[in-house]
Amino acid sequence: MRERMLAGDLYLADDPELQEALLRAADLMDAFNSTSAREPAEQRRLLTELLGAIGPETYIRPPLRVDYGSRLRIGARTFANFGLVALDVADITIGDDVQIGTNVQLLTPTHPVDPSLRRQKWEAAKPIAIGDNVWLGSGAIVLPGVTIGENTVVGAGAVVTRDLPADVVAVGNPARVIRTLGGTAS
Repeated sequence: MRERMLAGDLYLADDPELQEALLRAADLMDAFNSTSAREPAEQRRLLTELLGAIGPETYIRPPLRVDYGSRLRIGARTFANFGLVALDVADITIGDDVQIGTNVQLLTPTHPVDPSLRRQKWEAAKPIAIGDNVWLGSGAIVLPGVTIGENTVVGAGAVVTRDLPADVVAVGNPARVIRTLGGTAS
């Protein structure tokens, strides 16, 4: 099942191998979420063990929620405020110098529209990519398969349903570009 999941194909999440990976991540996530800001070395150690990669000078404020952790890669000097949810069934790549507001959700899982497949617990996922120097406002939600270009600002509460280019400001549900940085969008 793991191979199907990694390929982006439909898979069953209750596969024993996947369940063990979820439990491992849950243990590390619980340990991280119970640390104090006075324990930065322990926080860093736990994140290094949990995540696929974490760049230098990157800081994540607990609580953090992930599915596996190992499919989440975060660049250098990135800051994530309280309550980041990164459901990393597929890869989530976050660039350098990214600012993530409170309660942001990065959601890679998808579910079949066909009710019989959903009833059988089939699911899939699509990757998310966040470029360098992006700012995700508090409460923003990024849906499966989305890429956000560098320097882009996503407004608080926006729901990003499709790719956003570099150097724009996007707001709303669904998120839409309202201007380019340095000028007005046409």
